[in-house]
Amino acid sequence: MDAYDEGSDARHGPDAPVRPAPPEERGAAPEERGAPAEERGAPPGSARPVGPSGPVGAHPLGEPRTGVAALSLRYRIAVALVLAVVAVGVCVQLGMTFLHVAPANTVTKAHGKAVDDWIYPEFEQNWKLFAPNPLQQNISIQVRAGIRGPDGMTSTTGWYDLSAEDGRAIDKNLLPSHTQQNELRRAWDFYVATHDGENRPVGLRGSLSESYLRRIMVLRLDRDDAVRAATGGAGVIERVQVRSRTSNVPPPRWSREKVSTTPSYRELPWWKVPQDEAAGGVR
Repeated sequence: MDAYDEGSDARHGPDAPVRPAPPEERGAAPEERGAPAEERGAPPGSARPVGPSGPVGAHPLGEPRTGVAALSLRYRIAVALVLAVVAVGVCVQLGMTFLHVAPANTVTKAHGKAVDDWIYPEFEQNWKLFAPNPLQQNISIQVRAGIRGPDGMTSTTGWYDLSAEDGRAIDKNLLPSHTQQNELRRAWDFYVATHDGENRPVGLRGSLSESYLRRIMVLRLDRDDAVRAATGGAGVIERVQVRSRTSNVPPPRWSREKVSTTPSYRELPWWKVPQDEAAGGVR
């Protein structure tokens, strides 16, 4: 008789093999004792396949690497070096720009030339930090021209207020162009910064600012059809003269400040227009 048979002849003792108790004797339901998934109410085919280390997908070893982490060590070092160089460049650019627009200080006095060499001409800034006195003047740029007609006679046009033209183009325009907003103003600021009160150039950039401003004047006169307006037909621009009209902004009503609202003018000498510019060859 087998030792696992039940009955009075079954072996008992310490050497007898231990037989697991049936589910009924342990008080457990049959479906909780390893019944197939279909018998436990799970949909057919939902049981996970079993691998050498347990059910497949139950304990994933890790997600696959993506991005920089997926690169080899050599390429990760190269990426880190590139990012470090870019970060250093950005920090230097921000530092130089800050020193350029900041008020005069010990660093700019000692290293002002190095800062200017870094900023000009690609990163030129037109603003200042901690401006003590905001702009309180209206400055308009005007131009007139000497035009030679088909009969050889030269006539002088009236003054064209180019700043007023830009103002009308910008007014009620949701997307004004950079040219309308800044070209004329920056050209005049460039000229003033490179010339003294007698309109004499200071430094090597003086002649460059004159050429730049003169070309803008010729292009704007051509856009306004100044030649046809002066001669009634064909003609050529021989020379141009530029002036600025400056007037103080009136103080608010509650202020006791008294300022003159009478405009002042600064007239530049007549500039001869080269033939290629007069013919529209420079754009």
